[in-house]
Amino acid sequence: MGRLFRFFLRIFVYFLLISLLWVGLYRFVRPPITLTMIMNRINGYGLNQTWRPLNQIDPIMMDAVIASEDSRFCSHHGFDFTAIEQAAKHNASGGHIHGGSTISQQTAKNAFLWQNGGYPRKLIEAYFTFLIEHFWTKRRIMEVYLNIAETGRGVYGVEAASQYYFHHDASHLSALEAAKLAAIFPLPKKRSVQMPHGFVRRYGNIIQSRIPLVKRNGLDRCLFTVTTSAISGNSKPQKAPSPPIGKQ
Repeated sequence: MGRLFRFFLRIFVYFLLISLLWVGLYRFVRPPITLTMIMNRINGYGLNQTWRPLNQIDPIMMDAVIASEDSRFCSHHGFDFTAIEQAAKHNASGGHIHGGSTISQQTAKNAFLWQNGGYPRKLIEAYFTFLIEHFWTKRRIMEVYLNIAETGRGVYGVEAASQYYFHHDASHLSALEAAKLAAIFPLPKKRSVQMPHGFVRRYGNIIQSRIPLVKRNGLDRCLFTVTTSAISGNSKPQKAPSPPIGKQ
C-alpha cells in the first residue's frame, strides 16, 4: 500500500509540475496544435488555422463572443455560477440545450483537453481554468480562444474562418460577420455561416443586436489597457480608449 501510495503521489506531482509549465509556456507561446485538431485530423477533417494577434483582430469580434457566450467575462474569475444555474434550469425545461461554460472554461478545454469525456474532463477543465485565470491575462485568454476555437469542419480560429467564409482577414469584420461566427462557436460542425437558417439565423441577429450593448456597458473593459494618470500623481486607473469597432 505504501508503494502504491507513493506511485500515485509521484504521478500527481508530475501532473502538477507539467500542467504549471504547460500553462506558463502558453502564456507567451501560441499553442502549436490541440487535441481537438489532432482528433479531427484523424477523423478525416483538414487543419486550416492561421494565428492572428488580438490587436489585429477587429474588436467587434471580441464583443460578439462576449455578447453571445459570456457577458460576465470581465467580472468573473473563470466560472459564472449564475449562468450555470440558469443553463441548468433552461435545460430541465427542454428545448435547445444551453451550456454554462465561460470563455475561460472553453479556452482551457480547447487548449489543453479534448471535447468529450463528461464529468471527469469537466473536473480537469476546472483545474486548467483556474490556472489560466491566475497565470494569464484576460486579453491572453481571449486571444487564445479566438485563435484555436473550432469554427467549422477543419477550420480553427477567427482568422481562418474569416478568410474561408468572407474572403478577407479578421482585422475588418462587420457586425453581421462577427455575429455569424459567434453563433456557430458552440456547434461548429452542425451550424453554417454560409447558409444560416432557423435557429442560427435568429441567434445571429440577436447577437448582432447585443454587440453595441457590450461596448456601451463596458462588458469588454478588461480587454483594453489600463493606464495611470501622470498628471494627478496618483494611481487612479483610467481605461484607455477602446479601438474603433469594425464597420457596421
